[in-house]
Amino acid sequence: MSKKPSKSLAQELDRYITPFRYDGSGKFHLKAHKTDEKGDLDKEKALAILDANKKRLIGFQEKLYAQDRWSLLIVFQAMDAGGKDSAIKAIFEGINPQGCEVHAFKAPSSKELDHDFLWRHAIALPERGHIGIFNRSHYEECLVTRVHPEILAKEKLPQKLVTKNIWKERFEDISAFERYLCRNGTVVLKFFLNVSKDEQRERFLDRLEDPAKQWKFSMDDIKERALWPRYQAVYQDIVRHTSTPHAPWYVVPADHKWFARVVIGSVINAALEKLDLRFPRADKASVTEFEQVRKALEKEGTGGKKKAK
Repeated sequence: MSKKPSKSLAQELDRYITPFRYDGSGKFHLKAHKTDEKGDLDKEKALAILDANKKRLIGFQEKLYAQDRWSLLIVFQAMDAGGKDSAIKAIFEGINPQGCEVHAFKAPSSKELDHDFLWRHAIALPERGHIGIFNRSHYEECLVTRVHPEILAKEKLPQKLVTKNIWKERFEDISAFERYLCRNGTVVLKFFLNVSKDEQRERFLDRLEDPAKQWKFSMDDIKERALWPRYQAVYQDIVRHTSTPHAPWYVVPADHKWFARVVIGSVINAALEKLDLRFPRADKASVTEFEQVRKALEKEGTGGKKKAK
């Protein structure tokens, strides 16, 4: 009796991937996506999957770095206290920092404002063989700038270019930018951590009560919280207009951090598995040289004599 073919990693993890993936096909309504989804997991099971995913990711990253062909760009967007920082810390624990960079984009500097809105993100892109993590990203230029139009005035755009179509044009520019990256060997994974307003309130209270977390809190967080409906509407627009088959959005339920991390880690591992990453193999000439070097080193270590067993 023949054995059933074993599942690929992507198939094994699919239930934590496909339900949260939107590639632009069909309609998208943010309210239709639950923030407190837990799938079929409890916290204990989720932590076991998270641990397994971390070990897999370490293995994939070693091959990605050694092969030096592909690169991986991971984009995180969320409301304040959405869990971006803690997700990055938990999922990438143990990763070789030599091949992974995290960029947290704050308000643009005067130098950055003297360039196009994608410039500072383009120069931070990961090299081949590397993983680049954007903690907030180029999408802020269609998010915060849209919620606060006064920010747009600081970007020094020629006035005749600032029209009612500017957000549609930026969506088009971003989609073209991401398509260009994919065509040149950068895999783009985009995560929107979908947290509820009630959960955000609880996390703010936790920060206020814990001296070790108070540094994370700003009064601006409360001002932005008052604009929650506007932010949700803009996020919905972003996902609708910038989701593509080559760079889909993953709308991750984020009220339970442990489940969000399962989803994120599963998406990353499944994407890396598809790249068929391998350690580079030495050619025949190199293998011959390696054998000669090995013999010379063994001879050097034993003074020309074989080691006694």
